[in-house]
Amino acid sequence: MRSPLTIFLSLLFIVVHVVATLTVIGLSTAEAQSGKPEGLYYKSWAIIIGIENYVLAPPIPGAISDAKKVAEAFRRLGFEEVVEFYDKDASSRRLHQLLNDMLPRKVGRMDRLVIFYVGHAGFMQDSDGQDRGYLVPFDAQVNNATKSITVEHLKEFTRRSASKHTLLILDAPLFGWETTEPPGLSLEGRLAPESDTDRRAVQVISAAGKGEAAFRAEKSSRFVEALLGGLSGSADLDENGWLMASELGAYLVQRVAAATDGMQRPSILRIDGDGDTALVEGRRSAYTLGAGPRTSSERQQEAKAQYKRAVALLQEGKSAEEALERLDRAIGYDPTYGDAYVLKSYVRLEVVPNLDEALATGLLAVKYAPENPDSFYTLGLIYEKRGKFVEAETAFRQALRVNNTYQDVYFALGTLYADHLNDQPKSVEAFRRYLELGGTHARAQAAVSQADRTLMP
Repeated sequence: MRSPLTIFLSLLFIVVHVVATLTVIGLSTAEAQSGKPEGLYYKSWAIIIGIENYVLAPPIPGAISDAKKVAEAFRRLGFEEVVEFYDKDASSRRLHQLLNDMLPRKVGRMDRLVIFYVGHAGFMQDSDGQDRGYLVPFDAQVNNATKSITVEHLKEFTRRSASKHTLLILDAPLFGWETTEPPGLSLEGRLAPESDTDRRAVQVISAAGKGEAAFRAEKSSRFVEALLGGLSGSADLDENGWLMASELGAYLVQRVAAATDGMQRPSILRIDGDGDTALVEGRRSAYTLGAGPRTSSERQQEAKAQYKRAVALLQEGKSAEEALERLDRAIGYDPTYGDAYVLKSYVRLEVVPNLDEALATGLLAVKYAPENPDSFYTLGLIYEKRGKFVEAETAFRQALRVNNTYQDVYFALGTLYADHLNDQPKSVEAFRRYLELGGTHARAQAAVSQADRTLMP
């Protein structure tokens, strides 16, 4: 017969062994996570999919090289799990298995997940006649959605995934998403994005819009070139040390559109939740609740950060009201910040109309940004809309004194003279200068052509 001590030690061994076994098994699944991690996330996943040599579709030279560069970028950002799928490993069966089984089972509720895809995309019409995009696996056809990864598949995956933040970065023109409204501006005085990172978010950055191509030059994607620059820190638009998915999207819209002369314009969407994925975490100690800049230099720096954030919000098509709040903050930190007045006057003219406020802000814009032709141009548009046509002419002429090659101002003068000041010679003169500078508007072309025909013998 065993002694009580022997029985106790045996039971203790069994309990320890069972607990250890469950712990090992549990750590391989999402259910192991409980409570909050020390940082923002327990684990960071980057799934990299690059398809270059399709079985049934044209090749995409350089796709795998681009994907490998993106994988390395996420490793440098500290992502612990970087899993790569290239060519045959990105078959329809493997990708469906990835989305339906592996990731929902592995990724935990306090994880972040980034999926990057470079390859072909197609689209089809759903039962309601709406265009829905899809990604094309290695062994699928571009014009046949049978084996594809549709927008609906991706939405269903993100609903099943437990991850706190999910970001899809697609070097392909994928469209047909349903989005959620962006969150409003917090009025608590918080200057860091911690509150955004506490809330769930599913975000999508797509390289191109409907009807656009994803440009490649010398086996390199314009989108990936910009993406790599953004991930290296250039996309930190407000320069606060945090790189958020919303900032990355705004940066890519700007850089890719500029690199392709506006022929390719990425989009950023939030399809679930109201948070924001943090790609680089800044210093929390620098952003305590209610704290603010104290010195003149700090106030100017914060004004610049608020202005850049307002620009990013407008570029993303997000809340214009929040952009106005940001601009008001910028002006509050630096009441002489001319560019903030310029942008605010434009927003109050075109985006969230309030002509009285637009005029008041426009007058401050020309006072504090006299070297910015947009200050006078916008003021001229405000005067014209208010029916003050002589004042509008004066403002437009002042804009040209700052920049005598400002194409849009000449067009505005042409329409002003024709529609309101009844001066056809000056209208034709302005339209002619507009066309000489590269303008293509049909109204200007017709006016100049008519004038030239009248002068012919």
